[in-house]
Amino acid sequence: MTTTPETPTHDSVATLPEGVFLPLPQENLSFEQEREVRKQELAAAFRLFARFGFSEGVAGHITARDPENPSAFWVNPFGMSFSQISVSDLILVDHDGTLLEGRRPVNNAAFCIHSEVHRARPDVVAAAHTHSVHGKAFSSLGVPLQPITQDACAFYEDHGIYSDYRGVVNDTEEGRRIGAALGDGKAVVLRNHGLLTVGSSVAEAAWYFITMERSCQAQLLAMAAGEPHLIDAETARMVRDQISGALPGWFQFRPLWDQITAEEPDLFQ
Repeated sequence: MTTTPETPTHDSVATLPEGVFLPLPQENLSFEQEREVRKQELAAAFRLFARFGFSEGVAGHITARDPENPSAFWVNPFGMSFSQISVSDLILVDHDGTLLEGRRPVNNAAFCIHSEVHRARPDVVAAAHTHSVHGKAFSSLGVPLQPITQDACAFYEDHGIYSDYRGVVNDTEEGRRIGAALGDGKAVVLRNHGLLTVGSSVAEAAWYFITMERSCQAQLLAMAAGEPHLIDAETARMVRDQISGALPGWFQFRPLWDQITAEEPDLFQ
């Protein structure tokens, strides 16, 4: 019997027996090929976020840095349903707010937040933020996620809290403060607002948003029922390192990618 870790590492993949296959991110792509990968994952992430009920009117956005022009990012057009977004609908905006490609405007809050997050974190390819129900409920507490489950350990000592809510984000200065609160972590809880996650791929950022939203739900449920027992710090750090990272985050998104692309292939249009 062949067994693998719950989430793969390059070392674990390298030791698989001959003929055994696990999907891995494509490497050594041209700018055009990498751009297509990022845009396809972006459209798929929006369709999945719609299915998970993460949309709230016109609020919410996911961005992907352009591989050829790293001072610009692809994002959803303002006012378009997540459930209807296809690759051809995505728009390209630079860090000054100039629309470079697309037929619809950008959400100003998306620009103000994401331009500064991308500017603060050159290592980040993608960032995701929506007004998901459990994320915004949890954000009102102004506390970090606790290591009460294996899944929540992915965020242990690896997410920040932004505590200075000042209404709808309409200026890049608040975006800069959000970027500072994110620090070098994979996520930040925006108090009274919601969640924001980042990743070195769209798949990674999207997956961490999905699992962070569910971890917020789990903590809210546990707190409502009683006082949760915490996983000890040493174990929580070990589990975080086992289940999170660029490759594990990308890989965790694969089943969802397979599902949405099979059921809604029009997202590639």
